Amino acid sequence: MILHSFRSVALAGLAFCVLMMAVALGLEHIGGLEPCPLCIFQRVAVIAAGVVFAIAAIHSPAGRVGKAIYGLLALMAVGTGAFIAGRHVWLQSLPADEVPSCGPGLEYMMDILPMQEVVAMVLTGSGECAEIDFVLLGLSLPAWTFIGFAVLAIVPLRMLFFKHRG
Repeated sequence: MILHSFRSVALAGLAFCVLMMAVALGLEHIGGLEPCPLCIFQRVAVIAAGVVFAIAAIHSPAGRVGKAIYGLLALMAVGTGAFIAGRHVWLQSLPADEVPSCGPGLEYMMDILPMQEVVAMVLTGSGECAEIDFVLLGLSLPAWTFIGFAVLAIVPLRMLFFKHRG
């Protein structure tokens, strides 16, 4: 697939988001891996990027400003996901005696706390997020997710910095 049009670039980004979510859901429902709060936040970032890519593909603006807006929105979602995945990798790299204690579950926190506090607590991390349940080629699942976000960042950067035919 040659990515010369704005729509084809946005659809490629959407397809990559769908692939990332398919892997995550497959590992959860087929592989039995329960997502921790940081994993769930990474999924939200993938879905947010996918929504931006889908809307960008449908709209396919002709003007440079519209393309830049979609590129920036997608880059914000992808960058947020990369930040969260990087934080997750860092948390997993801590020595056992420096890992934060396990906190309450995400669902419980969302029921009793304002969203701002939930986000702050999740990004601080907990012991459950430091566990490494899956390794492929020497890298944990959050490391692979970080790589996925790095690859996905090519799409909004292409939306921002390359000329398109349509």
